[in-house]
Amino acid sequence: MPAKPAPEPYELVEHRGKIALAIGRGASRRRISTGTSDEGLARGIARRIWAKINEVESDRVEDLWSVYLCDREKDGRVTTRQRNAWKHLGPIFGQRLGNDIRKDDCRDYAAFRKRQGAASGTARIELEYLRACLSLKYGRGTNQIWVPPQGAPRDRYLTREEFGRLLEHVQTPHVRLFIILAIATGARMGAILELTWDQVDFKHGTINFNAEEREQTNKRRPVVPMNSRAREALQEAARGALTNYVIEWDGKPVQSIKKAIRKAAERSGVECSPHVFRHTAAVWMAQADVPMQKIAQFLGHTSTRVTERTYARYSPSFMRDAADALDW
Repeated sequence: MPAKPAPEPYELVEHRGKIALAIGRGASRRRISTGTSDEGLARGIARRIWAKINEVESDRVEDLWSVYLCDREKDGRVTTRQRNAWKHLGPIFGQRLGNDIRKDDCRDYAAFRKRQGAASGTARIELEYLRACLSLKYGRGTNQIWVPPQGAPRDRYLTREEFGRLLEHVQTPHVRLFIILAIATGARMGAILELTWDQVDFKHGTINFNAEEREQTNKRRPVVPMNSRAREALQEAARGALTNYVIEWDGKPVQSIKKAIRKAAERSGVECSPHVFRHTAAVWMAQADVPMQKIAQFLGHTSTRVTERTYARYSPSFMRDAADALDW
């Protein structure tokens, strides 16, 4: 589910005719006056006081990382992946000064992760998080973080026969619904698991994957039309819904579906993962000669450049007119 903005780690209380921020509990509780009795003004002053109290005392990456996570969480963004990445980044960079990390340090890190068995793409993502952390402190373009080059586009996608065979081996309704939505919308796993019923518009036949309170990020979540398969599956699920979440199990939202997909893949003999569904949706659209611009919009790509790089080769007519112009 989408992370909610973290509550302020203090309380505003009346103290000696003014509003103060109260920190801590019991005997350790202390109050710091904002110097005003105006609630709106006091909130702004309290935030500045709290920021001053917790100001980073050093440029150690370990300290900067904490600020980076806190900043993301204030915007209501999930930090699970960043926290997992820190398990590998921390031992290498934690005690280093942020402005002292060079390209060769990053190259060494990527080589080290490769020796550990991590894919090049994994090291790339981890170093991109590190770059974002340092950019928050020093500004964009002011650090020397190097990331490995982007790998070749994925080739694995499902044929319609494989997709049908996979569905035949899915035993639980919520997993089946997830797979149908993943193919019918091309949405990412997180967007589908976080989808709530108020984002499903049966009247207009659309699904808005970007919740109202969620900040739109580089991984854009678009509004897409629902096809007949998606509508049928959603209507059936809506009749038995126990929560506001579209994908639910035992009256609770589902946090991860990777294990269930892996089990279904083993039973059916169809190699797949949540991302393979998204890739499959894009390939099927390209094979049907849907224009690259529409595919990009459907997937939430910010431009057609990535779309063309990955999916143009599946389109029967892509640049066909250019090739025909060179015939004789």
